[in-house]
Amino acid sequence: MSAEGWNYADVFEAVARRFPDAPAQISDGRTWTWSDFDRRAGAVAARLVGAGLGPQSKVALFLYNGPEYLECVYGAFKASLVPVNTNYRYAGAELVHLWEDSDAEAVVFHADLVDRVEQVRGRLTGVKLWVCVDAAGAVCPDWAERYEALAAAEAGPTGRERSGRDLLLLYTGGTTGRPKGVMWPQDSLFRNLEEGYGRDPDVYEDADARAQGLAKPGPRVLPAAPLMHGTALWFALPALGQGGCVVTVPDRSFQAASLLDTVVREEVKGLCIVGDAFGRPLVEALDAEPGRWDLTGLRLIFSSGVLFSAEVKQRLLAAAPRATLVDSIGTSESGGVARAQARAGEEPGAPTFTVGPHTKVVAEDGTLVEPGSGERGRLAVGGSIPIGYYGDPEKTAETFVVVDGVTHVVAGDWCTVDADGSIRFLGRGSVCINTGGEKVYPEEVEEVIKRLPGVRDAVLLGVPDERFGEAVAAVVDLADGASVGPEDVQGAVRGSLAGYKVPRHVVFADVARQANGKLDYPVLREVVADALA
Repeated sequence: MSAEGWNYADVFEAVARRFPDAPAQISDGRTWTWSDFDRRAGAVAARLVGAGLGPQSKVALFLYNGPEYLECVYGAFKASLVPVNTNYRYAGAELVHLWEDSDAEAVVFHADLVDRVEQVRGRLTGVKLWVCVDAAGAVCPDWAERYEALAAAEAGPTGRERSGRDLLLLYTGGTTGRPKGVMWPQDSLFRNLEEGYGRDPDVYEDADARAQGLAKPGPRVLPAAPLMHGTALWFALPALGQGGCVVTVPDRSFQAASLLDTVVREEVKGLCIVGDAFGRPLVEALDAEPGRWDLTGLRLIFSSGVLFSAEVKQRLLAAAPRATLVDSIGTSESGGVARAQARAGEEPGAPTFTVGPHTKVVAEDGTLVEPGSGERGRLAVGGSIPIGYYGDPEKTAETFVVVDGVTHVVAGDWCTVDADGSIRFLGRGSVCINTGGEKVYPEEVEEVIKRLPGVRDAVLLGVPDERFGEAVAAVVDLADGASVGPEDVQGAVRGSLAGYKVPRHVVFADVARQANGKLDYPVLREVVADALA
């Protein structure tokens, strides 16, 4: 391994030497071998260095899913540079803030995003290189270099020394506030992700020994969620580290039929989606055309960021009976924290999660929650974690705290601990509703509402209330023709949970979600405010 631990460029280069002719990426019917992947990433690295980017300079990726995304990540790692994710829905002030906040010196963008880049380019005087990736129906501007010409060039070594301390900068918007850049040393990220799959990196002396220990190339996996977010990127990196192949779908928005076609055609073994936001359209497509897609080859359906409802979980596993479905709790600051697994034939229900040895549950007074006590606490994650937020020591001190003498990430996931040590997830503290002094965690209420026949999706919000401070409001998305009224929603919750958790307001509307499947809270709050007005 490199100085100060594992570096992904070393790991990928060793895999490329081990399996040069195996597929590394597949997109839209085209295949790039590991030799192709390594060569093109090397060309990207050489051009970035040639543009004057010094060690640990930042490279912003304003890209949709596709092979270029991972080539740029790999290329940045090769040259000891720092890739910076950029939400492809951002525009104007959002882009300026993120690229200024991250000190970006290069920006790689898809051609169909050029209008948004053009609007802010003149304000970003620190950017030394603009690179445009071709896109159907769009033209690259003359002030940007074309990515394909750059990646196809011959390039030798960059001459850069790498380190396990080299960073990946993952920007997270959270539920409120401006995006914050989480600083992940590559050694910490590599260990975190490997340990999540039960693998011990220290079994091997270095990257070459690790690659030689791979008996064959790894499986084909498909991150359906955007690579610009941790969920998908952290699904792809471990697969590549095992000599696997990442399949991407070039659609600009989620298309269930196109995704299913790709899973079957490319013999995908692992699929990464985001809870019901992706799962429900998939099962509806499967129900609409029974027999069209054979998913018996799937072995893993993975979700992080949004939990599955029991109904969607059952229907997915009925279609992919040999798969294990994994619900994962995690944050940009912690990586995967806890997992719940389900298989076909098992009884559905509220999932219980198992946690790793570095995870604790801390009560509001700072003490550890006693298993079986019923007390609520926040997840605190130690071990291989980030070193803080880029350029924000105050926020770093709030989130990265010492528990039992060891630094932990305490990012705001609330839960209880069963007597056997497993946890029951309640929700993010940042969206917890305080109504008359009682705390309502949305996840458990949403799960009850989603079980109602005809309900496609549901989200809980707190709205201002003169008497209770906040009142519970539910936005409920119904299937076409569904006959569900407010009293049905309230009755279902009242029959399962405490009375103070019953939504006082029920609004029937589409549940707005971001590209990664997570809830779009600003839009949802406007929907509720308009309905209650």
